[in-house]
Amino acid sequence: MPDPVIAQRSPYAVELAPGDYFWCACGRSKRQPFCDGSHKGSEFTPQKFTVTEAQRVWLCGCKRTASAPFCDGTHAKL
Repeated sequence: MPDPVIAQRSPYAVELAPGDYFWCACGRSKRQPFCDGSHKGSEFTPQKFTVTEAQRVWLCGCKRTASAPFCDGTHAKL
């Protein structure tokens, strides 16, 4: 599988309401860090995740985290 596009070399801090979300895994979305369907025709699929209460989360921007969709600091090693 090819490497995803690095959307940015830092996490996205986003305030989320309870609900389901789809994190962009390919790095091509114009709605970063969320999926806009740009992965279609590629080997990538978005990562669905659920937020149960309103909160700020740090979503991976480099697309190389081991704890998708959340940032694990991997961007610091790129």
